[in-house]
Amino acid sequence: NCTARPRRRDAAYLQTQLLIAQKEEVRIQLQAEEYDLMATATDLDEIEENDNNVIFEVTDVEQDGETVEQ
Repeated sequence: NCTARPRRRDAAYLQTQLLIAQKEEVRIQLQAEEYDLMATATDLDEIEENDNNVIFEVTDVEQDGETVEQ
């Protein structure tokens, strides 16, 4: 019967594991911020598209000689 003792970790190993975990956490946070920025950019694209549609409609109505109320 051979009982395995838990391996004792030295300070350097534990420090390395801590740094790896911290880098992973930063990567996840940066990825979340990147997704937020992409969502904001998509929202801005939609706003610009809506603005262009409004400008087109106003121009079209003005060419027909109708009054445009703002």
